[in-house]
Amino acid sequence: MKTPTAVEAYLHEHIPLAAAMGVRVIAATVHEVILEAPLEPNLNHRDAAFGGSVAAVSILAGWTLVHRRLHEEGISGRRTVIQASSVHYVAPVDTAFRATCQSPPPTAWARFLRTLARKGRARVWVEAEVTSRGTLAARFEGAYVALGPPQEPV
Repeated sequence: MKTPTAVEAYLHEHIPLAAAMGVRVIAATVHEVILEAPLEPNLNHRDAAFGGSVAAVSILAGWTLVHRRLHEEGISGRRTVIQASSVHYVAPVDTAFRATCQSPPPTAWARFLRTLARKGRARVWVEAEVTSRGTLAARFEGAYVALGPPQEPV
């Protein structure tokens, strides 16, 4: 299993936006991914986090979870892409914020793996919560697709 530091280095190298936003990997397991971003590089004109930054960190948390879980399942190297997403903003973010993404339910993951084995591509939905100062700031839902030939694992 890769350490949070190794996953963070991978994200910063392969997804430059993660580095520009100052994203840190707090946890990156097959069950949970927690990413944290500082406020300063993600500010809007109201001295709060830009909504796009909140969405981007959420998308990245979901992507990391799906990508890591595929790797741990022995299905490393598939291209993993976001297909659809929605974010519901609950409260402004005026400090560093975290996106926490939990693994999808076992039945959803099993269906995803069966479809991937059968068709060579599959979609799975994941959810994340964004918190700031321990308070819910946003809810995220995204569909990720695994497809294509193997590539470098995380």
